[in-house]
Amino acid sequence: MLDLISGLRVAAATMIICVVGYTALVLGFAQAITPATANGSLIANERGEIVGSQLIAQAFTSPEYFWPRPSAVDFDASGAGGSNLSPANPALTERAVKLIAAHTGATEERPIPADLVTASGAGLDPHISLEGALFQAPRIAAARGVEISAIAAFIRRLAYAPGAFFTEGRIVNVLELNLALDAELAASEASN
Repeated sequence: MLDLISGLRVAAATMIICVVGYTALVLGFAQAITPATANGSLIANERGEIVGSQLIAQAFTSPEYFWPRPSAVDFDASGAGGSNLSPANPALTERAVKLIAAHTGATEERPIPADLVTASGAGLDPHISLEGALFQAPRIAAARGVEISAIAAFIRRLAYAPGAFFTEGRIVNVLELNLALDAELAASEASN
């Protein structure tokens, strides 16, 4: 019986040290060094309300907003995953045809960027390519009554290379881009 009690004490002490203590230490360190990342990279709107995460895509379907990559999981962050369909599967072709039709303006001379018609591996990629954002500029400019050049300049200003000078392509975060666009257009309307 004493061996059982001793064993339970060792197990309890191990659980307290390894589960509670270690977790508290890592969480405390993360909160001290990078609190925004430790709390989920949350994004707030101009009123301070949390509207999403910098790391998880959201569905945007209104014509005045940039649209993210398609999601095989319908943007459900609790179930990230790809479609697991073969590239030869007709369902992928059907989805791509529908997406190309939704993104008006695709022609042979102006092909739609691949990231606007293909889902990412997790289905929750919050970024689109610079080319994908610029492709959407005419639709957004028409919906908002703004010059295409102003939207394009805005996109280029917010685009960045994720690997700094090691990366050729530039990307934009769709949620941040839409929030910044709303804020900038609201500010320019207020000043006029």
